[in-house]
Amino acid sequence: MIDDIKKTLWATADKLRANMDAAEYKHLVLGLIFVKYISDTFAARRAELSTRLRDPNDEYFYGDASQEDIDAELEDRDYYREVNVFWVPEPARWEAIRAAAKQPDIGKRIDDALSLIEAENPKLKGILDKRYARAQLPDGKLGELVDLISTIGFGTDASTARDVLGQVYEYFLGMFASAEGKRGGQFYTPASIVKTLVAVLAPHQGQVYDPCCGSGGMFVQSERFIEAHGGHLGDVSIYGQEANPTTWRLAAMNLAIRGIDFNLGREPGDTFTKNQHPDLRADFILANPPFNISDWWHGSLEGDPRWHYGDPPQGNANYAWLQHMLHHLKPTGRAGIVLANGAMSSSQNNEGQIRAAMVDADVVEVMIALPGQLFFNTQIPACLWFLAKQKQRKGEVLFIDARKLARMISRVQCEFTDEVIERIAGTVAAWRGEADAAAYEDVPGYCRSVKLAEIAQHGHVLTPGRYVGAEEVEDNDETFAHKMQKLTEKLGEQMAKGAELDALIRQNLGRLGYGF
Repeated sequence: MIDDIKKTLWATADKLRANMDAAEYKHLVLGLIFVKYISDTFAARRAELSTRLRDPNDEYFYGDASQEDIDAELEDRDYYREVNVFWVPEPARWEAIRAAAKQPDIGKRIDDALSLIEAENPKLKGILDKRYARAQLPDGKLGELVDLISTIGFGTDASTARDVLGQVYEYFLGMFASAEGKRGGQFYTPASIVKTLVAVLAPHQGQVYDPCCGSGGMFVQSERFIEAHGGHLGDVSIYGQEANPTTWRLAAMNLAIRGIDFNLGREPGDTFTKNQHPDLRADFILANPPFNISDWWHGSLEGDPRWHYGDPPQGNANYAWLQHMLHHLKPTGRAGIVLANGAMSSSQNNEGQIRAAMVDADVVEVMIALPGQLFFNTQIPACLWFLAKQKQRKGEVLFIDARKLARMISRVQCEFTDEVIERIAGTVAAWRGEADAAAYEDVPGYCRSVKLAEIAQHGHVLTPGRYVGAEEVEDNDETFAHKMQKLTEKLGEQMAKGAELDALIRQNLGRLGYGF
């Protein structure tokens, strides 16, 4: 049922988009979905209160009050805030927006509604993106979009409504990321990668931090993991940072619709130069930083205390991200990071020395090689780094080669199934020696536990294929032999075409009386 809702919504919304760029249209759709959700949850709470205020056996019973008194009591904001429901002023409620959907000023009305919601809910101050009045949509399209989102049925149960809308919201984020290509993929990490990070880290309680949180997918999956393992929403404290102001707003809305409390800093900002959580030491860190950023450096970062293992090169931020996260990790904490494959073996501009220092300090716990085509924005494969300051298995690193474990879900994209994710997480748990896990064993071509001395012999290169028995690979995960085969085939094709052209020229010149 939910899959049908998602597909129908996407197909209709995409049709309404007309010639508008997906990057722009996304914010119109997701903003309205957010307003619909908070309005629906407000209405559900109001209906519940209306019944309870009249029930003599209920703690909220309001005596023999008149209907007018009941209506006034229903406007008490504390009733809503005590159950983590946003207060929605009357002109901003969905029924008011829907009633005005066909009016020519519907864009301004939505912007005004967003301003009212922000004013009543300090947590949302500066978060909602008021761009509807200036949206470049053909006449009537915005009203049609309002009508479309009005069709989402969430039921009256608050937890069910939250789950349904959360799934719709996540689905739209993913579809927009796919439609936008590279730009969308910059802030959207595919679900199977997030699930893998969370399953291996196993965050149960404490502080969870993402220094480049994008649209907040890491946090959402962490909460799901906790609830699936018997925990409760709120067992973790969420801390994040995001430089892109629009994406920062998306993250806040993504978390807010699920009732997740969060701290994304006072404002969007660059994590390196405007660190929003300088004193934070987190229990768990999950991150997918943008790969190979070359313009990250600022003079103020010279001698920064975060560079504990060496100064990161000014032309690539990969080792700045790794060290930033280690700096913000509690002594007992764990971090999981997605990085470009080059970080596992690069020796340029001090990167090799930093990696060696990290390995020798025994803070690298697990390395996982990923297949290509997992991301929306690149087919170049990445890897997962898991870091810990107090490893359960000291003096060793677990290498897992998961490049062959994905399944294709489209012509250009693949994913890990839940079974594969469970296998990977189970392998790590067994290696760590966790209580409920099976005994760990090396599996040729898949996983191997390697002592630090052997890693040093390999120049501190951390590519799993080098250790588990798979083919040796270069940084972009394409085998040298395969590259040479493709190059030879391409040259052969070009030579064959050249020979055909040469024969054709000779044939035509012969007809003109020129001999050879």
